[in-house]
Amino acid sequence: MIPDLPSARLHVVTGKGGTGKTTVAAALALALAADGRSVLLVETEGRQGIAQLFDTPPLPYEERRVAVARGGGEVKALAIDVEEALLDYLDMFYNLRRAGRALRKMGAIDFATAIAPGLRDVLITGKIKEAVTRRRNGREVYDAVVVDAPPTGRITRFLGVTGEMSQLARSGPIKTQSDGVMAVLRSPQTAVHLVTILEDMPVQETADAIAELEKAGLPIGSVVVNMATEPVLPADALSRAAAGELSGADLSPALTAAGLPGGAALADALAAEVVEHARRWAAQDALRDQVAALGRPTVELPQLPGPMDLGCLFELADRLEDPLRTEVGRADRGVSIAARDERGAERPAGASGGPA
Repeated sequence: MIPDLPSARLHVVTGKGGTGKTTVAAALALALAADGRSVLLVETEGRQGIAQLFDTPPLPYEERRVAVARGGGEVKALAIDVEEALLDYLDMFYNLRRAGRALRKMGAIDFATAIAPGLRDVLITGKIKEAVTRRRNGREVYDAVVVDAPPTGRITRFLGVTGEMSQLARSGPIKTQSDGVMAVLRSPQTAVHLVTILEDMPVQETADAIAELEKAGLPIGSVVVNMATEPVLPADALSRAAAGELSGADLSPALTAAGLPGGAALADALAAEVVEHARRWAAQDALRDQVAALGRPTVELPQLPGPMDLGCLFELADRLEDPLRTEVGRADRGVSIAARDERGAERPAGASGGPA
């Protein structure tokens, strides 16, 4: 179960490539948007994976609604464009948007991000912080922000590079902006969730990432075990098969009684499949123990048949909703009951809770 995270509003989702972190981020956004809440789903790597999942045209550098969640909540998505983020930065702190456009035409922005790769991450995390802290009429625009972040191999660098920038700049807007970003990323507002599958390398990368995040002082949320399979046999039969105690001869009487053709050859082939399944399950169960030993709250999502589509995302979101319920409505720990009631009065009929 995902724990009670009373003030988590920024959910950073990372994982080794191939573990389905983009899918988990999208499902988490849908789960957090239930019951009338507003959630922003942010893409950081320019792959347009979110657009593909929600079956929409490629996302521009603009917050667009991609789904309506249960209870009238909405999910908006944003694919961060580094050039546009830099223009925002120049405009916000130096009133230089026009000059920034001139720099873009000259190719100076591409040059700058090429020679200083960390600048890209600084701009992206700055935009994420702006979305988390943005307010309108005294209230947060988004109840939660979910980030489809870079893989575990570089997640600590991605989240921590702005802190390095803060150490280089002793004063001025860059220092102020950098300190503000790190204040959000290191606060209880943030939870970094790690997605894995039950294979050796992803589980080890998850363990390594947790150690790095803890060392960097970044708040860790939950481990999401994605694409988990269920056993197709009872426990005792799985144990026998995994121990090599099942053969074709054991299956032949049942196949004969069922009138199935194939004889001994079919029985031997089926027995081999059963043994392979049982041993794979035993290996995955051992990896579950390794995941549990990480000491983080864990939630499992099932392996769904067929290609991933919007229906599958909603099914995964349903699996996430129950563990998330303790988070819903508790983001603003210091907000008064009166202000909370006022916010709730503006929700659609049937909606409940406050920010997630």
